[in-house]
Amino acid sequence: MDTHLPPKPRAILHAAGDLFLRDGYSAVSMDAVARQAGVSKATLYAHFEGKDALFSAVVASNCQAMAGTIVKGAGHDAEIREGLTRVGDTLLRFLMQPRTIAMHRLVMAEASRDPALAEAFLEAGPRTARLLLSEWMAEEQRRGRLDPQVPALRLATQFGALLRTDLWLRAGLGLGPAAGDEEIAACVAEAVEMMVRAYAA
Repeated sequence: MDTHLPPKPRAILHAAGDLFLRDGYSAVSMDAVARQAGVSKATLYAHFEGKDALFSAVVASNCQAMAGTIVKGAGHDAEIREGLTRVGDTLLRFLMQPRTIAMHRLVMAEASRDPALAEAFLEAGPRTARLLLSEWMAEEQRRGRLDPQVPALRLATQFGALLRTDLWLRAGLGLGPAAGDEEIAACVAEAVEMMVRAYAA
């Protein structure tokens, strides 16, 4: 959760995230969120105009936190293989966190009933993450480490796709045991190798 937010919005987002994951989107009311967060309904609506906006903010906050971790952890001080490894490890571990997986399951369960909710998740989560990752890729292109002829957004899309292997799918399906550090490292290394072979300058 974004620690740069003021205390009340941060408390609201944390409470809403917990409730959405525990009870499902449809069962959560704005009243319940206000009670869980310890704020008045007036305060809640002053920050979020409705449940859809609140859900989008929860997803976006998680995505921003992940992106911030990538930026801090990866930087641009290493050669491309090491940089991609840092980014890939952070991203894959985020995707496989129980909370991230639970949010994905929630949206998949609600998508057919509420396409607007699915679209909000897509925009606030995967699309935002891909855009932020593309900014990192673009800087690596500017530094002469990645092929500048390939759109940075395409590089980000393909790297993200390479990380979503059987390891991620099994985690999403709840098929244990949980992936260990060696399995995650191997998955990241394979994705990085393919990116380097295809796009390293």
